[in-house]
Amino acid sequence: MKHSCLVGEIRIITKTVIDSDLATFETGTVHPFYSTFALGRDVEWACRQFVLEMKEDDEEGIGTFLHITHKSPAILSDEVEIRATLIELEGNTVNCSFVVMVSDRLVAEGTQGQKILKKEKVLRLIDQIRG
Repeated sequence: MKHSCLVGEIRIITKTVIDSDLATFETGTVHPFYSTFALGRDVEWACRQFVLEMKEDDEEGIGTFLHITHKSPAILSDEVEIRATLIELEGNTVNCSFVVMVSDRLVAEGTQGQKILKKEKVLRLIDQIRG
């Protein structure tokens, strides 16, 4: 693992809310807002930017937790900015805080964690689960 990032550094991604980001289940669309599960996916991607910079070719990141608190909705066609801040880097642990904004309005905030593991360890974990 490369130690190429420092606590306090920020990574930003932006995206436009599209139809597939809405809260939709087998019964149909629940509401026309950016869903929690789509938000979670995109927050993971923003925080993963640190892992991509730090992992070696024989390593991979694996999520350890995700905590999201919604503050206000984002709607279809809104451009959201996800700002991930590296808050902890200890051993192979990479933890971030994040805020999600539409212009100057806070949509969500929270924390996300990952560990950087050797790819062979990830494969061993899969084998253990499969039995």
